[in-house]
Amino acid sequence: MTLIKMNLRLPWPQIATVLLDMDGTLLDLRFDNHFWRELVPDRYAKLHGVSLERARSEVAAHTQAVEGTLAWYCLDYWTRELRLDIVTLKHEIAHLIAVHPHVLDFLNALREAGKRVVLVTNAHPKSLALKMEKTRLVGYFDQIICAHTLGLVKEQAAFWPCLCAAERFEPARTLLVDDHPGILRAAQAYGIAYLVSVLRPDSTQISRTPGEFPAIHDFSDLLPVG
Repeated sequence: MTLIKMNLRLPWPQIATVLLDMDGTLLDLRFDNHFWRELVPDRYAKLHGVSLERARSEVAAHTQAVEGTLAWYCLDYWTRELRLDIVTLKHEIAHLIAVHPHVLDFLNALREAGKRVVLVTNAHPKSLALKMEKTRLVGYFDQIICAHTLGLVKEQAAFWPCLCAAERFEPARTLLVDDHPGILRAAQAYGIAYLVSVLRPDSTQISRTPGEFPAIHDFSDLLPVG
């Protein structure tokens, strides 16, 4: 299927700070989806002596119970809850960690335009470290802020004033790119002026239908940066 290029044409001179999500935005969500939908249920089934179907159901029930909280993203929590070495399992499929198309072009353009670039992620520090090691993206950011450091996740309204206190950005001159509509809504409620959604977080799945926020298929849709 041929994708129609979006070309959002953001008012770049008015944007000073760019906040970027990691999983599903800069990085292909294929890794995380495969991990939670395939690898974890498989190892859970073997450990607990249950069918793969039952393992998928039980893992899904565990994750849905804490979705949208810090626990949902906490690898230490899941190691205790599921009795699996989650960090080791992530390393097993680290070859699936991949950067989305045109991300490097976009990050280089932001640097050349003098924008402040901040990675803002809900990912656990151990997951963040693994992904930065594999992608070598760390040098592209002026700052990396992990939700676990603030004790809140991006879906929560209280996250955004805490982030602003730590980073000192001006909401009216800030762009957030994220694949999670709930996070974009929370940022919008706080007053972040420019919000962009990602239509294809997982390269193995079809693109989402554009919704309430301006959206991109990939980061070439945000180029050029002025």
